[in-house]
Amino acid sequence: MPDTVSHATVADAAPSEAAVFRKVSLRLLPFLFLLYVVNLIDRTNIGIARLQMVDEQKLLDEEAYALGAGIFYVGYLLFEVPSNLILLRMGARAWIARILISWGLISSAMMFVTGPWSFAILRVLLGVAEAGFFPGIIFYLGDWFPARMRARAVANFMLGGVIASMIGNPTSGLILEALDEVAGLWGWQWVFLLEGLPAVALGFITLAYLTDRPEQAHWLTPAERTWLARQMEGERELLRHSRSHSLAAAALDPRVWLLIAIYFTVAMGDNSYGFYIPTFLRSQFPDWSPFEIGLLAAAPSVIAMAGMVLIGRSSDQTGERRWHVACSAFAAASGWLTMAIAASGLLDDYGIDARWLFLLGVAVTLTGMKSMLPTFWTLPPTFLSGAAAAGGIALINSVANLGGLLGPRIMGHVKTETDSFTGGYLIMAGTLLLGGLLVLAVRNRSRPREPSEPSGA
Repeated sequence: MPDTVSHATVADAAPSEAAVFRKVSLRLLPFLFLLYVVNLIDRTNIGIARLQMVDEQKLLDEEAYALGAGIFYVGYLLFEVPSNLILLRMGARAWIARILISWGLISSAMMFVTGPWSFAILRVLLGVAEAGFFPGIIFYLGDWFPARMRARAVANFMLGGVIASMIGNPTSGLILEALDEVAGLWGWQWVFLLEGLPAVALGFITLAYLTDRPEQAHWLTPAERTWLARQMEGERELLRHSRSHSLAAAALDPRVWLLIAIYFTVAMGDNSYGFYIPTFLRSQFPDWSPFEIGLLAAAPSVIAMAGMVLIGRSSDQTGERRWHVACSAFAAASGWLTMAIAASGLLDDYGIDARWLFLLGVAVTLTGMKSMLPTFWTLPPTFLSGAAAAGGIALINSVANLGGLLGPRIMGHVKTETDSFTGGYLIMAGTLLLGGLLVLAVRNRSRPREPSEPSGA
């Protein structure tokens, strides 16, 4: 009888899995979400700034803008892997804080651009400063959420990318209009100054707010800390026995390079979209103000946000990854194709207002590309762990993001040569179609057996 009572007491004391992960989600995901919103606003606010820098002030021409937009990824490539390995040694809290502060200062310094050279140099430095942020967060989430819950966690974090488009473009457009010529500064200079400062402030907040590992989480009860730490360590033990866990193994693994090729395609499309969407929309709505263009650019993000959540949830519930990523890529390809058809003038003879078909294509494009990402990032941990996971994720993100250098260059070159973006839309449609087909070449592996569930779950 005493043994029965003792075992019952232990079982009753076992923390509920749902309660633990609810606490973890509420503590970490909203804050990381906010950091990602600020990150993408600082990276892509040149899209709105371009409306003055290129179209009005002629500070840059189309080729210089496209080069500067994409050259960001040169610094990103060079420092991404070292940055993530430093994060592994120093801990996420201190290193992410450093990243935030340095990128915020450089983003604000963009207000001092005087021409193509200064624009390109500061964009490279911004890439160096931001290197390691995104893959660092992906790696960090792997310390707090088991594999079966990770797609939803990553999707909730990456919703920040959609929200950044929803609030970033209208906010940047409003600053551009409202503060133009205030204190002798152009509106684009105020955009860079005011949107870079929040990252600096959040860097210092990160030092006080983030927790490196579950066993240090003072905001969990002692029983919850112990249970979560054991759960995550149990999953890591399973990975150590069955998967690559050295950086060299990750760099030589052909599956890593297949994922790089896949992510390269979405990086081309996503960055072409992010850096040019205000310009794409102005080509269809030439009489709209920068603020109105910003609002219009935000509208498709509502659909994309719903798509990300639903695709991530479906992938976790079914355990299926490849088709969720591939079908999202095919949707993005169809969206780019729709934009090309609407912009080509082929529908003019039929009395169709192609502008709204174009906007539908924009929504499908953004939804498809954004829905690819959360489930895509569940694929590397299926065969990488430890230093291989930290370095491999960074390697995938850094090398593949060279697509972010190529995509805007293609758009700028097509626009210069043809005075239209239609050819660029078609190239992106083909690129995303290829990305979807490559996803289907990834070998489908069964999910790892999870550590035993607590009796209170």
